[in-house]
Amino acid sequence: MPSSTLPGSAVRPRPTGRTRLLRLAAAGATALTLLATGCSAGSSDSGDSASTLVAYTGQAGDYQVNFNPYSPSDIGGRGLIYEPLFFINKTAADAEPKPLLGTEQSWNEDGTVLSVTLREGATWSDGEPFTADDVVFTYQMLLDNEGINETGFDGAVAKVDDTHVTFTWPEPAYTSGPDVLSSIVIVPEHIWKDVDPAADVLEEPVGTGAYVLSDFKGQAFTLDANPEYWGGAPKVAKVRFLALSGNQAGADAIAAGTIDWQTGPIPDMANTNENFPNYDTGSVAQNQMVLGACANAALGCEGPQTDPAVRQALFSAIDRTQLNKLAFQDTAAEISPTMALTSTQAETISAQVEPKVAPATADPQTAARLLEAAGWVKGPDGIYAKDGEKLSLTIEVVTGWTDYITAIQTIAAQAKAAGIQVEAAQSSWNEWTDKRFKGDFELAIDSLWQGPAPDPYYLYSYFYDGRMTAPVGTKANGNNWSRFSDPAVDAALDTLQKLPPEDTAGRQAQFDVIQTAVATQMPYVPVMTGSNTSVWNTAKFSGWPVDGEQYAFPAVWSDFDAAEILKTLTPKAAG
Repeated sequence: MPSSTLPGSAVRPRPTGRTRLLRLAAAGATALTLLATGCSAGSSDSGDSASTLVAYTGQAGDYQVNFNPYSPSDIGGRGLIYEPLFFINKTAADAEPKPLLGTEQSWNEDGTVLSVTLREGATWSDGEPFTADDVVFTYQMLLDNEGINETGFDGAVAKVDDTHVTFTWPEPAYTSGPDVLSSIVIVPEHIWKDVDPAADVLEEPVGTGAYVLSDFKGQAFTLDANPEYWGGAPKVAKVRFLALSGNQAGADAIAAGTIDWQTGPIPDMANTNENFPNYDTGSVAQNQMVLGACANAALGCEGPQTDPAVRQALFSAIDRTQLNKLAFQDTAAEISPTMALTSTQAETISAQVEPKVAPATADPQTAARLLEAAGWVKGPDGIYAKDGEKLSLTIEVVTGWTDYITAIQTIAAQAKAAGIQVEAAQSSWNEWTDKRFKGDFELAIDSLWQGPAPDPYYLYSYFYDGRMTAPVGTKANGNNWSRFSDPAVDAALDTLQKLPPEDTAGRQAQFDVIQTAVATQMPYVPVMTGSNTSVWNTAKFSGWPVDGEQYAFPAVWSDFDAAEILKTLTPKAAG
């Protein structure tokens, strides 16, 4: 089960900024460890009322209590308990910030000051009033604690009055806006002034959100609707988050009717409603699956994958139609070599890049041409070699990520037909992560992810900024684990930060620079765009974000999106 986008992912990265490593929950085994709920098949009530929703986020093994949203070991609460200022729906190309603790926002003329009007009448769940002081305290806390400043917030925050704050930068900072508005949860100063935000474990969270913690056990924790919520208590009265043991446990729970919502694979997903009449699926292709290479020989990467021709040849060797069928139940979508999403970011795809979309079928002839032009010679065994080095590549994958393991097996057969030898190396999640961020790998299968708004700038800034990496042997200080570095790309990213969103021509000129480098150098070899497919109980709840009404990203593990979904759902009458 992959780490960020595929059906079956039990480990989910929280989209982060350019200065911090991603957070991930631990992956687990696949043996079934359902709670002893006493439920009969076909019922997800678990003895509770019809307004209780039971969810599985992919947590493998027992929860360890910690509701500190700025701790690496937090287990939940962002969005549901703690709120940001606004919510931005990254599945919509024209998404506008939706008011939460903020009600209005605007930039000054030169993009150096972002002004926010705060919601009046909101209270913390302990009854204390929410004020501008809490907002200033939260952002100053990030500035004072670099280790928790995942978005890389580097502005200045100031209180204007009780309901207005400003964020100021020395230069235009338009691209910082979505993170400032929608990625940072506000915490109460009257409690957090005595908290070490990076280290302290919080067992009794106090937030402004629609839910409050009511019960915690290692096997599950329960949130109750907040009766004092500024938006009114949500109709889903309780949300219970279960800890299971992985993909198979989640699939079995759907079959047994013991959970209402999970994001992960079940057999024959295309016929979910036929197989399980109380359930249906919803998905959106959002995160790019890649074979990420340790690509930069100048920073110490070693192996055939440091040759761009090898990476391009592997890209051409993949039969994506076959791969989609065998590994992803035909749920994956096309991918652009530019890494811009073809669904919501197609208008940014550079006219200078061809092809615009990765080929659906293998092209071994192009692979051969690329390799031979780079000096690789096919040996008697059909595998290319150069300077005595065989073109053999190892792809790192986490043990138990069955869909990704199947994907590698499929790609290996396809690559062999193009003269490239590929094999998988399985390891624990901790080992796999350590290898990637220290550069101790040739290729690793994973997914890139989107930022706080439907803009490809954020993906490029996370994964392609040469200043956000480090030499092999040293952990990258950002998410650029391929160790890609191109001064022209870095300069284009800096320029994009300063350009207003409405300057489409100016922004496109910078995207042309970035996308040309991304598509020709391919430090992350594009595989397909992974669909995050959720399975949910339509007999018990209405209002799911189905096609045509995707008001949020439909993944239970995507904190802020899940909060919007749970606030929107309406329980149906108990059967």
